[in-house]
Amino acid sequence: MKKLFLLALIPFFIGFAHASQEKEGFLTTKWCADRGLFADCRLETVFCGYEGCFKDEKEFKTDIAATFVLQVHSEGKYYIVEFQEGIILGDVLKQAINKNEVTLKGEIKNDIIKAESFEAPPPPKKSFFKGCL
Repeated sequence: MKKLFLLALIPFFIGFAHASQEKEGFLTTKWCADRGLFADCRLETVFCGYEGCFKDEKEFKTDIAATFVLQVHSEGKYYIVEFQEGIILGDVLKQAINKNEVTLKGEIKNDIIKAESFEAPPPPKKSFFKGCL
C-alpha cells in the first residue's frame, strides 16, 4: 500500500518541479535581441516594435506592441516571454526592461517562458563624485 501511495505522488512532484522553473538574463524586446542591441535598445521598441518608429508616425502610442524576450547569455539564446495575469507590465517597464540579471519564474516550454513572477536587479547604489581628480 505504501509503494502504491509513493508511486501516485511521483507525477505530482514532477509536475510541481516543472511549474517553478526560473531563468536569469537580459530582458529586452525581440527586435533589439535580433539586432544585438542590449544596453543601447531604445524604449520606443516596446510601444511600436522597432527603432525610429516615432519619426514615421505622427501620433504617440501607449499600447505595448512588442514581443518581450529574455536573452540568456550563458546559453547563447533567448526565450520569448509571455507575462501571465499577475504581472503588471508597467512594473516590468519601470524595473526590468533593458536590464541584466532579471529573473523570470514560471513554466518553460519550447523556448517560451510563461512568466508568473519576475525579480529585477536592485538599482545602482548612489555614489559621491568629488569632481576632477
